[in-house]
Amino acid sequence: MDRRTALKNLTMSMGYAVAAPTLVSILSSCTTEVSTWEPVFFTAEEKKMVIQLVDVIIPESAVVGGLDVNIPQFMDLMFKDIEKESNQKLFRNGAQLFATRFKEKFGISVLDGKKDEFEELLTQYFNLSESKSKEILRFQKKPIDKVLRDKKDIYNVYKFLLFVRYYSIYGYCTSEKVGEEVLSYDPIPGDYKGCISVEEVGNAWSL
Repeated sequence: MDRRTALKNLTMSMGYAVAAPTLVSILSSCTTEVSTWEPVFFTAEEKKMVIQLVDVIIPESAVVGGLDVNIPQFMDLMFKDIEKESNQKLFRNGAQLFATRFKEKFGISVLDGKKDEFEELLTQYFNLSESKSKEILRFQKKPIDKVLRDKKDIYNVYKFLLFVRYYSIYGYCTSEKVGEEVLSYDPIPGDYKGCISVEEVGNAWSL
């Protein structure tokens, strides 16, 4: 199975905490250290932004973080091999706008930015009231050609940020390391128990 076919199948497996072993191996194969990793789709600025934003969204704590399971590398492959050209364009446009906003706010390029600065700017976009959050999500469902010209910049920025958030969570939950070391994992499940307390269930299961 080539990488493109496998990645397409992986996107179809949403809803499962861990994908089939063949598909999980794609995530596991992204083992290049972030410092030496050369993207196949992202520009240098996009690479920096994705790395910093993934680290903000899923930081390392008592358990592994997004960078520990190679989410930026995974996201890079998804945009190179899987995402439609229209979504690639939306991602790129939004990334450029986010980079511009970053420079306006902090007076430096995103390439020189630190995690705290990315977290501060990201918080501005997502620290919203419930009603405003719902409005933004409804707005994002519109096709770009239906968005008014004076609203396209904010539309594109949120598209970029939501892409990063989506693939961060998706890649993290479908990674082999998280499935086996963070979630409850039993490759040979036992008896089915259909009526037990939540306390007895314990941690979320990957299988």
